[in-house]
Amino acid sequence: MTLLIRNVRILGGEKEFPDPIDVFVNGDTISAIGNFANKKADTILDGQGGYLTPGFIDIDSTSDHYLTLFDDRGQEDFIRQGVTTIIGGMCGASLAPLAYGTLESIQKWGDPSRVNVNWHTMAEFLSVLDARPLAVNFGTLAGHATIRRALVGEALRELTKNEMNVFARMLEEAMKQGAFGLSTGLSYVHARATTDLELNFFTDVVARFGGVYATHLRDGAAGVVRSIEETVSLAKERGVKTLISHFMPMLGAGKEYEAALAEIESLPANMEFRFDAHPFADSLLPIYTFLPEWAQNGGIGVMVANVNDQWLLTRIKKDMSELDEDHFIIAQAPGNEFLVGKTLRELGVTYGTGDARDAVLKLMATTKMKCSVLYRNIDEVLIAKAIGSPRSLVASAAPSWSRSGPAGKKRRFRTERTTSTFTKFLGLAAGGLMPLDMAVRKITTEPAALFGLKGRGVIREGNIADLACFKVDGQAGDPVEVLFTVVNGITVRAGDEFKDVFPGKVLRHNAS
Repeated sequence: MTLLIRNVRILGGEKEFPDPIDVFVNGDTISAIGNFANKKADTILDGQGGYLTPGFIDIDSTSDHYLTLFDDRGQEDFIRQGVTTIIGGMCGASLAPLAYGTLESIQKWGDPSRVNVNWHTMAEFLSVLDARPLAVNFGTLAGHATIRRALVGEALRELTKNEMNVFARMLEEAMKQGAFGLSTGLSYVHARATTDLELNFFTDVVARFGGVYATHLRDGAAGVVRSIEETVSLAKERGVKTLISHFMPMLGAGKEYEAALAEIESLPANMEFRFDAHPFADSLLPIYTFLPEWAQNGGIGVMVANVNDQWLLTRIKKDMSELDEDHFIIAQAPGNEFLVGKTLRELGVTYGTGDARDAVLKLMATTKMKCSVLYRNIDEVLIAKAIGSPRSLVASAAPSWSRSGPAGKKRRFRTERTTSTFTKFLGLAAGGLMPLDMAVRKITTEPAALFGLKGRGVIREGNIADLACFKVDGQAGDPVEVLFTVVNGITVRAGDEFKDVFPGKVLRHNAS
């Protein structure tokens, strides 16, 4: 199959092309770049003088956590934005390797009973996806909590020497089989007992394979400086490529965030230390994170029991933080779809209470903690500083959510993070946040280099034809318009037409 893309201005190319030009694709490869007025092809796309770039790379997607890899093969929310590759396994949770074939580490996001888990190793999992391809490319890290919980269950303790050795062997095998590195979610309950010794031991494995260590910080608010110092120290001592997941300025901790950001930006230029951010003020959070920290213990089952214990409930309610009732929206509640889209204020009416904390506790009990919430807790003033940093990359930290569901049921609440992270970011860049070519590099060339995605992230002859074409026609800061998206040489979307094809590939670390 051949594809000819006419009349585009290239950004993110190996060479600069000052004038509109054409790109010819043969199979999955960029075959030639030039002026091909008389050339024929199986498919011809008109770029309308728009920008042609490498396909965007979302290095912090949660389509695996929410299990939409299995019910949304099209991953349309990403395709519509020009995203051609997503990376999963973030925040300590991955779908492999599994010691016992269970997915307890992702139950705070998705419902594991929806999936027939017929794999254990990373190789087996990736082979399952090979047989059921997506419209986007997919790669994954190994999740620290996924392996750790297989070894210690719901216990909140340090690993023994023998357990650390078993963990290291599982991680090493996962890396050999295609994992791009290791992720931790140090603020989540099952990783809080993780010691420096443990992190040193496992990141040594990652560094040996040239992988990425990605971490959700222990504390992204008042203790963010201390958390950054811990992460920087680890990166320097172990020599491991490091990525901080969704490093966003939290409300009430602006000064601390700026100090932490300054420390990151002062690092040596040759040190591979990055963070990802997004241009929105909302976080997508598991419902249990609204409990006081002392009540986040023992796993989901114990937490559900805690909120149903009348004696404990009084203390839990007393220790909960104040909540913004109008910027707390239920994004997902499997089995309780009638709640999706409700604000906390509306939820109070549903439950017959005027107390926001009572309403949240009733929600926890009703959904048995199987609920996700979109909550506004990010300092909007500092967002531009975050995504404008030379150390930042851009990622959604969100899933693509299927546009279909059971008849009459609204399964999930669509958010801007899901539908327009990349188009919004490019709109902000075009509106003056940064040069557009710099913005494109943040979502193509630089993440491809960090993760070692060979043949992707740069438009050059011989590279893989993962491509996005967009126009900047709106008001300053408005999301850009993506005209078409090409994955591995196949047009998956042009205009408003989704092609219902699935040319995505499973990407493996260090694969040729």
